[in-house]
Amino acid sequence: MIDYLDTGATITGEYYANLLAQLRDEIKTKRRGKLRKGVLLLQDNAPVHTAQVATSAAQRCNFELLPHPAYSPDLAPSDFYLFPKLKSELAGQRYSSNGEVESAVNGYLDTLPPSFFLEGLEMLQKRWAKCISLKGDYVEK
Repeated sequence: MIDYLDTGATITGEYYANLLAQLRDEIKTKRRGKLRKGVLLLQDNAPVHTAQVATSAAQRCNFELLPHPAYSPDLAPSDFYLFPKLKSELAGQRYSSNGEVESAVNGYLDTLPPSFFLEGLEMLQKRWAKCISLKGDYVEK
């Protein structure tokens, strides 16, 4: 699921809570039976993620929230895996509208095989284990 925020808009706890409900619906549609097996949700400690309205929404969706150590951006697959590759793919291009950027991003993501995302999760698993062995210290690589 991808959500493109309107220019000038701000992500609030309320906005994020609505996204979680949409995510639950997407999982129900695209991954039949997954909700019964359980969904682990890894999010950082950003205020919108820890807001009462957001944590309540996660509970209503029956998502299990994984603890996220403070100051650990190294445990966000979007930051260490997805976004650097996306940035590299889009580098040097000029876009005249947000719609063009959205099309380029969607086009790139559509070309990725499922193994791409599995690799990112496997890297997360290794980083998570390293973070535990370091007692929560910064992992980076």
